[in-house]
Amino acid sequence: MKHTEMLPIEGMSCGHCVAAVKDVLGEIPGVEVLDVEIGSAQVRYDADAVSRAQLVKAIEAEGYTVRDALPAN
Repeated sequence: MKHTEMLPIEGMSCGHCVAAVKDVLGEIPGVEVLDVEIGSAQVRYDADAVSRAQLVKAIEAEGYTVRDALPAN
């Protein structure tokens, strides 16, 4: 099942931050990065292949913090 979610992210301040988040999310199988900007990322992912917790873990491994948010869809 495809799931779209907006992830609010703290600690991003520049284009390098945007690129780092986009790259790390794009490396996860089953994830389609729709948009990344300072403070957020919007992704579509296969909930049967990857969990929200895996997305959060990948972003936090880059040094950012994901705040809780409700799914967009």
